[in-house]
Amino acid sequence: MFYLYGEFILIYISDTSTLQKRLIIMSFSGMLKDGTLADKVIIVTGGGTGLGKSMSKYFLELGAKVVITSRKEDVLIGAKKELENLTGGSVHYVVGDVRDINDVKKTIDSTIDKYGSFNALLNNAAGNFISPTENLSAKAFDTVVDIVLKGTYNYSLETGKYWIDNKINGTMLNIVTTYAYTGSGYVVPSACAKGGVLTLTRSLASEWVKYGIRCNAIAPGPFPTEGAFSRLFPKIFSSFINIEKKLPMKRFGDHQELANLAAYLMSDHSGYITGEVVTIDGAEWIHKAGEFNWLEKVPKKMWGLISKSTRKKK
Repeated sequence: MFYLYGEFILIYISDTSTLQKRLIIMSFSGMLKDGTLADKVIIVTGGGTGLGKSMSKYFLELGAKVVITSRKEDVLIGAKKELENLTGGSVHYVVGDVRDINDVKKTIDSTIDKYGSFNALLNNAAGNFISPTENLSAKAFDTVVDIVLKGTYNYSLETGKYWIDNKINGTMLNIVTTYAYTGSGYVVPSACAKGGVLTLTRSLASEWVKYGIRCNAIAPGPFPTEGAFSRLFPKIFSSFINIEKKLPMKRFGDHQELANLAAYLMSDHSGYITGEVVTIDGAEWIHKAGEFNWLEKVPKKMWGLISKSTRKKK
């Protein structure tokens, strides 16, 4: 039996030798060796908040230099200070909009001016909200698609050109979602955009492998963040559904779990992996997709009767 408590999982285990219950505290900790990313300079879009900031923190702990970018300078200033205080690492920030190619070029140029070059890119910036699709305007659709898809291909294109021209073996990592390959109602603009990012990832991986460029993606399940969660899982939902209890593991993902995976895919340890999307969602989508998974609701005592019934049909 386990309970989620902050950044720990509390697990009660029955010791068969003493029949006493012991409390074990399992912390979500970093999995890679210190210095694993010491040779990396990583641009992180949307790196000032949420999952982008959490992944940036772990990159810094592993020795990387990190450049964070978003539209809000006050957020970036605060994130830079917090990340440097927590890790002792080097953080550079550039104010910019991923939808504006001139801002993208400005961020890349500023990164090169600061660190001499860069060899890793995390396309993390996103926008999303829930709505019946018939209630959406074209402008609302454009807003999400432009941030997610256009923002990703803007950075991927400019970064790829720079790496190819300078013969840099770079690593791109894109954040998608599980409904990028299943589709989903009520978040249709995001599903369309993330599906495009997933296809972009695989296409560039195929085309640019000859240049020593790797492109991969992560499809996270529900990882609580202050901004996105308030839009996707508003508090009013709690009056009729417990989102967390409906998940197969009965818990949300922890930011460190995602950061561990992102750092691995950024590192040279994953040097033979490209064109891949890795799902990290505690079996959420596959559990819902299985046609007969609803049978878990059948009481164990009924299976004997069901077995006898089905045998009679032979």
